[in-house]
Amino acid sequence: MGTLAATAPGSLPAGHARLLRLATTASVTVAVVLVLGKLATWALTDSVSLLSSLIDSLMDVAASLVNFLAVRHALMPPDPEHRFGHGKAEPLAGLAQSAFIVGSAVFLLIEAVHRLVHPAPVAYGLLGIVVMGGSLVLTLALVAFQGHVVRVTRSSAIDADALHYRSDLAMNGTVIAAILLSDQLGWTWADPVFALAIAVFIFVAAGRIARRSLDVLMDRELPEADRARIRDLVLAHPEARSLHDLRTRGSGMAPFIQFHLELDPALTLLRAHRISDEIEASLRGTYRGSEIIIHQDPAGYETPPELQAT
Repeated sequence: MGTLAATAPGSLPAGHARLLRLATTASVTVAVVLVLGKLATWALTDSVSLLSSLIDSLMDVAASLVNFLAVRHALMPPDPEHRFGHGKAEPLAGLAQSAFIVGSAVFLLIEAVHRLVHPAPVAYGLLGIVVMGGSLVLTLALVAFQGHVVRVTRSSAIDADALHYRSDLAMNGTVIAAILLSDQLGWTWADPVFALAIAVFIFVAAGRIARRSLDVLMDRELPEADRARIRDLVLAHPEARSLHDLRTRGSGMAPFIQFHLELDPALTLLRAHRISDEIEASLRGTYRGSEIIIHQDPAGYETPPELQAT
């Protein structure tokens, strides 16, 4: 069947690791600042929609701390007991984040229903609007930085973290609208109704985070666009006849790629190995930190039935 050209999981560039650590530190810092500001403001305004944002920020602190630890664990190099690295610490952190978010949404639903039954006006509405506006600007800056980190590193943990901070952007805008309607127009029902809408939004965001994390943990194939790109990169080599049995999966920031490469049967073993190395280098240029296994097959060769895997 030919020889195998295998590589150990590649190490992330130092710049990528630094970006990931900086992103998790920024996330925890922003979450703590927002909690302190919202806590003081909620104590004055007694706004249930602001309370919903405070609860979400408390969950953000817990989720960001989990992410902080998980990313640092995922960056650890492979060891004798973890030959494929520690990349799955990232989707595990994503599942933990979704659990935190669901818990906050359940508590928010209870508070919103209580306020609907027992409506109350919002006090110090202008202060609440100023604090929520500041929260929106700070969160927007964090989300923009996280988006840059995700584009560079393809980190699933930072992507999950960015997803629930993007939901915070919508939440902050909704809270501002709720306070305005309640404080300026006297629509006391607006505060709990908007909080209910935020709770539904949080549930949806948690489901998306959980689904993405489970896809990685269950070794789901990379998207078809990535698989097509891998085929194109392989077949771009002038001596690659074809490929088959392409298998892919993600593990945190490190994609796993393996396939059978069909080559001219007359090639020497040394030349076949060099072609595999050249194709592997091409794939690594696009999928950094990936593990690549290439099985070299002579083109047109059919495996005897007795040797085929059962």
